[in-house]
Formats: sequence, structure tokens, C-alpha cells
Amino acid sequence: MSPRPPTVSRRRSISDPLAFALLPPPNETPAEREQRLRREAEAKKVNDDIDDMLKAERAAQKKRKEVKILLLGQSESGKSTTLKQFQIIHAHSQFQAERSAWRAVIYLNLVRSVRRILDAITLDESDEESPYGGPRSPTALLPATRQRLPELATLKLRLSPIIAIEEQLIQQLACSEENDTRIMLPPRQGSPEFGQRGSGEISVRTGVNWKQAFAKFKGKRPTGEGNILPRNDPNDPIHVLHACADDMNTLWNSPLIKDILQQRRIRLEESSGFYLNEITRITDLNYVPSDDDVLKARLKTVGVVEHSFSLDKGTEKGVDWKIYDVGGARNQRQAWAPYFEDVNAIIFLAPISAFDQVLSEDPNVNRLEDSLLLWRNIVSNKLLQKVHLVLFLNKCDLLQMKLDNGVMLNQHMTSYGDRPNDYDSVSRYFRNKFAALHQSFSPNQDREAYIHLTCVTDTRKTSEVITNVRDIILKENLKDSRLI
Repeated sequence: MSPRPPTVSRRRSISDPLAFALLPPPNETPAEREQRLRREAEAKKVNDDIDDMLKAERAAQKKRKEVKILLLGQSESGKSTTLKQFQIIHAHSQFQAERSAWRAVIYLNLVRSVRRILDAITLDESDEESPYGGPRSPTALLPATRQRLPELATLKLRLSPIIAIEEQLIQQLACSEENDTRIMLPPRQGSPEFGQRGSGEISVRTGVNWKQAFAKFKGKRPTGEGNILPRNDPNDPIHVLHACADDMNTLWNSPLIKDILQQRRIRLEESSGFYLNEITRITDLNYVPSDDDVLKARLKTVGVVEHSFSLDKGTEKGVDWKIYDVGGARNQRQAWAPYFEDVNAIIFLAPISAFDQVLSEDPNVNRLEDSLLLWRNIVSNKLLQKVHLVLFLNKCDLLQMKLDNGVMLNQHMTSYGDRPNDYDSVSRYFRNKFAALHQSFSPNQDREAYIHLTCVTDTRKTSEVITNVRDIILKENLKDSRLI
């Protein structure tokens, strides 16, 4: 008896759709079979090549080195400006593409500075005499100054359109609920926050595409079809700003205004986003922001901003960099800890020009003392004992300006004693003070802290510092990984 044919396996094969699809067509000729086999071989080769390419990419990715840098420091210490400097050096095309959005931020910074002056020349209850004698507030105007305020009434009226421009820009920034824009109006003269650094700031959450909200303000010279100059857009705020430019200059250069700001304890020159010395240029109808303008622009971001770039040349070939800018206000510092775990280096920024200022969050805390305490907490943290530390003693230009104007350090830091009040002596004192904290409190005595005196709005000098810091961090990181 002959064996029965394997009908079960044939039914199983035919029941499999893939196996059925791969069966040769019925009545296939030898020539057709040869062509089919050739096509299958070519398809297999393409598939194998793709698999080999993916394997090679995975292998190359494993060989790449990732370096994570954390930017730390109190609010308005220069962290965001340092991040912009990294972008200028390593992602300049992206930095250039975002200029149109920054133009609107620069306008907002300018009009809010004018708004603060207009608020300062407005009397309120804090300027009244106390029942016990003397003014109600240390920021009250002197009686002789109050008597001269009517001189500014006409100028204040002519500048009223500035308020509408401020509201227009704020509404454009907060154009939808999704943006979750946080807006804080300037405090009144009698409040403790009045006149302090950062009072009345506008802030946006990270992840909010505020640059898209400001995208309508193009501000580019024509490079192709569809590019509109600001002067040709009737809704662009530049038209009102240009019309008010002379009045803004008159306001800012008025000796009476200088006296009022001094009595109100308002120092606009020391704040980020200060453009009052460049009103004519910025309100020009053809204005396009420069790199320096963008670096000075201020828009507070709540949360963590991440910037990534890759370097594939020389000793930095195959290195991916991630830089995190973490909010420095007191209520944001709890967000620092999660980034301590796998960070390679910390760039800590301490604004040493702030020795005569207090925190906007707490007027009882000196800003420099706060930076010293933060630095001590960072260097003494055992979780960070293997993390490389870079210290930027920042805003040296403002420090020198203050010292040249006669502001005495020993009136705000008694430990300075009777040392000379010149820039070299003061900067050396701050450098030694921060270095001593690292030496005394670091759990890793072999770790070095790289200290630089900086003005991060100066692109040329900061570029040199950043390049040097980047090379040091990379070298130390590769040494830790035993790759060199």
C-alpha cells in the first residue's frame, strides 16, 4: 500500500496567508521563475542592507558621548543669556531665525521701562505724610519734587499710547489659554517690592511656544516673497513707538526724572532688558535686532529650558551636549535636585554687581549673600561631589560702573573692611570668597572649581570663556570615563 499524501501540512500552509502569498504562481514558466527569484534576491539584499545600516547606526550611537551641563544661579543672574551664547556659537542659524520673535520682546522690555517711569511720577498714599511725621514710605518723593510733578503732565499724556502698546504685546504673548502666560503687574510705590529688581515681570512656562505667538512681528529685511517689513504692517507696534521716540528720550534724559527714580530707589540701568539709552535706534522703522540686543532681552521663563547640540570635529567628535537652564527664583529651586543625578558639570552664575540689592522675593535677603549661600549648598552637596564645577562671577561691567560711581562695598558687606573700593580689589575679594567656600565645604578635595569673571552679554569675551569651559569639561569628562 502506497503512503497517503501529506494533505494536513499542505492545508496548514495554504491556511497561512503569508505562506499562501509566497507560493509560486500556478503554471509558472522557467523564465518567469528565474525573474521571480531574481526579484526576491534583490529585495532580500535591500532588506539586509537596511538591517546592516541600522545596526551600524546603533553601534555608532553607543560610541557617542553625552555631556550634560546644568546652569544654576538666582533669578536674573545671567543663565538665559549664557544659554543664548551657547546658541550663538553652536546653533547660530537657529538663533538668527528667532530674531523676529525677540524684536517683540525687546519692544515689550522698552515699553515696560517707560511704564515704570510713568508709574514712578504718579503720586499715591505712600507719598502722603505720616500722622507721626515724615513720609509713609522710604520710596516717597520729597516735597520739593512733588511740587514739580505738574511739569511732567503734558509729557505723560503724550506717552499714554505706550500703555496700549504694552497691552497689545502682552495680549499677543498670552494669545491663548494654552500658553498659560503668567502676568504680574508692577507693584505700587508703597509696596515692599516697588523699585526692586524684577518687580512686575512677565513670565511664561517652558514648553509654551511664545516665539510662535510673536511670529507675526517679522522684522526682517526682504529676502523673498512674503517677507513684510514692519513699516509696511499698519498693526506693527513700531509705528506708535517711532512716533513716541522723541518723548521717550525727553522723559529718560530729564534731570527731574533722574531725581524721581533715585528717590523711588529704581535703578533701571541695572535691570535686564534695559534699552532706554538706545531708544532712537530701536524705534527706527527698519530696526532689526542685533545679537547684542537679543542677548539683553528679558522674558522670564518658569521651568526648565533645554538646549542640545552635537560636535563632530577634532577631540569633540561624537559628543552630544545638553544644557539645562533651570529657574533661579526661590520657588523654583526645588526643581534643581532631579537634574543632579546624571549631570556632568554645573555652571553656576553669581551676579557680583548685586552686592547692594535684595531679592525681589524677599527684601530682607541681600542678593550677593543669597548667591554665596547657594554656592555653598552646591559645593557641599555629596550627590555632586564628582560633578565638575564652573563659576561665573557675572555682571562685572555693572560692578565696575557702581564702584566708579562711588558705591561703597563695605557699606553693604562689613567683612570687606577698609580695603580699596576699586574694581580689581573688589573682584579679587569676591573671587577669593567664593573659592574659599569651595575649598572649605567640598566633600571632594581633589575637585577644582574653575572661576571666571564674566559679562555674559559681551559676545566676544564670553565666546572665549565658553570655548575654554567647554574644552575643560570635555577633557575632565573623558578622563573620568578613562577615554583619555
